[in-house]
Amino acid sequence: MIPLIHHTPRLLLLAASRALLTAELHKPHLFPKLLGAALPTDWPPGEYDRAAMTHFLARLEAGGPAAAGWYGWYALRKAEAEVPRTLVGAGGFLGPPDADGTVEIGFSIAADWRGRGLGTELVGGLVEQAAATGRVRQLLAHTGADNVGAQRVLLANSFALTKTAGEGRLRFERVVEAALAPG
Repeated sequence: MIPLIHHTPRLLLLAASRALLTAELHKPHLFPKLLGAALPTDWPPGEYDRAAMTHFLARLEAGGPAAAGWYGWYALRKAEAEVPRTLVGAGGFLGPPDADGTVEIGFSIAADWRGRGLGTELVGGLVEQAAATGRVRQLLAHTGADNVGAQRVLLANSFALTKTAGEGRLRFERVVEAALAPG
């Protein structure tokens, strides 16, 4: 099992659970209460849509406890001064690593929170999370050729553009070095 909470300087990353996804899909009035966070006005953001939520929930139900942490993650901006803890984005993995240790990641930041470095911090936290498992050797990401913001986030996190993946999609890759054991 991998840790299901990860901290970055400004974000709390929380792995999606069956309870959170079920509330998000079917009882949206309970969702922010379960998260303990305010929701942005444009939730859900970008490519993190109902289909993604449904897919993540199905994968968690099918995979049981071993699937936890290998799908969606919520990015919660830590409370600061007059701004309460707020859900600012979502990201995560598209499943556990394959036999070669490769995993694909994705991410979306709510429109009101873009341009503040939170996407870069979210992806950096996901890279750290992948490294901490000791099972991931390479990360992949795909984005639209017109999504300059996502490209900047990936490049800032040491991903390299490797090729055009078709239909205007770009493929980025990054080697993941295993996290050092404490001590």
